Amino acid sequence: MKQTAGTLLYRRNEKALEVLLVHPSGNYNRKAPWSIPKGLPDEGEALEDAARRETLEETGITAGALASLGFIDYTKSRKRVHCFAGPAPAQAQPKPTSWEVDRAEFLSLPEAKALIHPDQKVFIDKLEGLLALQ
Repeated sequence: MKQTAGTLLYRRNEKALEVLLVHPSGNYNRKAPWSIPKGLPDEGEALEDAARRETLEETGITAGALASLGFIDYTKSRKRVHCFAGPAPAQAQPKPTSWEVDRAEFLSLPEAKALIHPDQKVFIDKLEGLLALQ
């Protein structure tokens, strides 16, 4: 099974909690769902390190402290996605910094839940649970 790793960075603005998601680039992906910034680990690279690198490569944002939200297995492609969550840097301004994504944005939770890949929605639910405990 192919392993990938990514982050679900969040921030609180004056109104609500927002999470950072990316949209894949390419004409064929116009209607594709959004995703956490993620990718394949390099050989010997720890999953959390891969998640940090992929987030920086895709959004230009350096992740700080992270906590594991576990993993999900895509129902169709037999790919395992590991997710790590943490607060976004205070003045983070995401932008697509890789050919792989055409958008990188902080989205409100309702908007993120509507746009994220259905198999990844559980990560937002887990983040809400984690933050409720803090």
